[in-house]
Amino acid sequence: MPIAIFDLDGTITRRDTLFPLVMRWLAQRPWQLLKLAWLLPAVVRYVFDHDRGALKQSLLRATLRGVTRTELTAFSESFVRDKIARDCFRDALATVQRHRNAGHYLVLMSASVDFYIPEFGRQLGFDHVISTEVAWQGDRLDGTLTSANRRGEEKARCLRELLATRDDTETYAYGNSDSDLPHLRLVKHGLLVNGNPAARRQAARLGVACVDWT
Repeated sequence: MPIAIFDLDGTITRRDTLFPLVMRWLAQRPWQLLKLAWLLPAVVRYVFDHDRGALKQSLLRATLRGVTRTELTAFSESFVRDKIARDCFRDALATVQRHRNAGHYLVLMSASVDFYIPEFGRQLGFDHVISTEVAWQGDRLDGTLTSANRRGEEKARCLRELLATRDDTETYAYGNSDSDLPHLRLVKHGLLVNGNPAARRQAARLGVACVDWT
């Protein structure tokens, strides 16, 4: 069975999804916007260490820590539904549909976190979801990352692990940034979508095709 692997942020959706999700949550509770001030030390650290995983963890712990699973599930369903309706590339949705209609095994692989990425997978009809894992304390979100940030070489590692369990006749993958190139190189048909000039140059050196989606 052919397999098709899609990145989410910037590939299917037009932009990042985690920070907009957090901001929508806070905007519905304006008194909680002050929690963003707790994020300032992490932002300063990121300027020096460029650790996206640490920044992501700090964002979650500063803003959503203590929110119940039930609340986040209901909120995520609504957020994802709106994102799919208003903030996805038409060509991306059409490509997902084309693979689905062909009976391909669909995998959504994202560096964003696992309390809402599986909802994208469910609503878009994916068969399998890989995303960054976060901790819970009982029924309430803790926000600490319990897996590596699923980005760059870590995303490639996850894909190798998945492909090792399968015997696919054709392999496809779609991503939008230079951090996606490590896993795009692993498949027969890797495609860089809407990449910036630097990512396109790197893709050309690696033999990864490029395309623009609207």
